[in-house]
Amino acid sequence: MSVLRTAIRRSRRTLVGAALAAVLVAGTGGWAAGTTQTAVTGPAPGAAAWRADESLGVRLPDPETTRPADVARFFASLTDTQRHALAVRHPLTVGNLDGAPVTLRYEANSHAITAERDRQLARATDPAGAPEDHRQARKAADRCAALLTPGRQILAFDPRGRGQVAEVYGDLTTAQRTAVIVPGSDIDLDSFDRATDRYGTPAGMARSLRTQLAADAPGTRTAVIAWAGYTTPVGLGPDAATGRLAEAGAPRLVRLLSGLAAVGTPAPAVLCHSYGSVVCGLAVPRLDRGALTDLVVFGSPGMRRDSAAELHTTARVWAARDASDWIGNVPNVELLGLGHGTDPTDPAFGARRVSAERAEGHTGYLAPGTDSLRNFAAIVLGRYGDVR
Repeated sequence: MSVLRTAIRRSRRTLVGAALAAVLVAGTGGWAAGTTQTAVTGPAPGAAAWRADESLGVRLPDPETTRPADVARFFASLTDTQRHALAVRHPLTVGNLDGAPVTLRYEANSHAITAERDRQLARATDPAGAPEDHRQARKAADRCAALLTPGRQILAFDPRGRGQVAEVYGDLTTAQRTAVIVPGSDIDLDSFDRATDRYGTPAGMARSLRTQLAADAPGTRTAVIAWAGYTTPVGLGPDAATGRLAEAGAPRLVRLLSGLAAVGTPAPAVLCHSYGSVVCGLAVPRLDRGALTDLVVFGSPGMRRDSAAELHTTARVWAARDASDWIGNVPNVELLGLGHGTDPTDPAFGARRVSAERAEGHTGYLAPGTDSLRNFAAIVLGRYGDVR
């Protein structure tokens, strides 16, 4: 009988899981457009050469295991000449090394992006390549060339997979108020700052937010980081309905935020859009207390947490969703690995609700003129009495 009861329980769980999957498919318009992604993890290419470098007569900090605070102390012990030499010899490592000086990372990433552009240009004219290979290589070279535009401040760059990048708007070294944008699905090096659906991209959201900050507080020095530093889901496939990619991305977000603290950047407000809120829900409990001032989730399918209290953070937790956002049709459940749990805008979750009445759709929260943009700017500035 016990064997029979076990079999019945397993059958029920399978049926419930299948039913949940069907509801998720119906709520998001189907999984046909989704493709399974391989998460990019670990340090950027070149880590082995970095570890083997004995030119300074000391062991260089391991890019995978050394805490950002220790990385910061290491670079503080070097001369300017030594720091710049490392950036030239190991651009991908230094450019992605949380805890390294911010301006040194900009320098290193300029070297890394230039090298990648040249590599792609060589591929584009390689006689052994197919026409499609040439086309893709030219496209990649053009993306790199755009990142090299004077004035752009690239905080991270990793060409592996679909590509990852982080960009700073404003002066991060002198900022009094800072923010980090964590995007959701379909974001990579190619779509980071695309012209279509501009305010659904991390670059577009960051630019719009910083413009609003400057308008609301012209005397306050601000900086916003657009962070596309994890492998995002593509389409509305199984990746978007599970936490697999978020679990791979969360440690990367933890290192980013820990690295900011290590170099003396003021604790930021972290704004998490869509699937990015799943990443934030898994990352925030791993952070040191005080690592962020505020956590804002918008267009969220859930955070894989039942309540704001489960985030174990001293930051204020805010949530927004506009009435026209299709994410509201996604069931807020989590079972057998599918779904992301409680709706953060549900009063039972315990987040502070932020008005988004003038936002439109799933990607319009930071569009100019919206109440959600003004509210998010007030949160970043610490003007909590102005939040509606």
